[in-house]
Amino acid sequence: MSKIYSPAEFAKKVGVTTRTLRRWEAAGKLVAKRRPSGHRYYDESDVRSYLGLNSKNGQIVVYCRVSNANQKADLALQIAAMEQFCLARGVAVDEWIKEIGGGMDFKRKAFLSLMSRIQLGEIKTLIIAHKDRLARFGFDYFQQMAENNGCEIIVVNQDSLSPQQEMVDDLMAIVHAFSCRLYGLRKCQKLLKAALTNPD
Repeated sequence: MSKIYSPAEFAKKVGVTTRTLRRWEAAGKLVAKRRPSGHRYYDESDVRSYLGLNSKNGQIVVYCRVSNANQKADLALQIAAMEQFCLARGVAVDEWIKEIGGGMDFKRKAFLSLMSRIQLGEIKTLIIAHKDRLARFGFDYFQQMAENNGCEIIVVNQDSLSPQQEMVDDLMAIVHAFSCRLYGLRKCQKLLKAALTNPD
């Protein structure tokens, strides 16, 4: 998670006074973020922007993912398609990231590392085959986070063309998660009813 700075902390971080920050904001050179209370704050993206460290010289990364080990052939095809795309457009890729893990699992090791590097301004371009290769849900959130940190996400094919079985697996995972919650609520209700009916 990106570090949050108060105006005083941010001013110290970039080597100016809080009065200078207010002057910059009045002139439109700097826009502070605001909490619901109205208090101003800044984060790492503001520090990088001020210090000129945004991802102008960051890396170009291609991220390829499938849900399980049985889809290694699909992963190879995905990588080949991305290679063809990059070669056709003369894109010099700095790093290729391959991962096996569900699109609804936001604790995937390579995925978490990728998000951290984007927040640190280390990646200027992220290339993926389809939106759901990054995440099955919430792509718009990750795209906005990337843009805020100077990273462009290029989606080669806007249509979702995931293997049918992978879609089924993800939907089953959703059903299972909600079933467990429902079962837990019912169990809790039964215990509560029993306790009220038969108090000690």
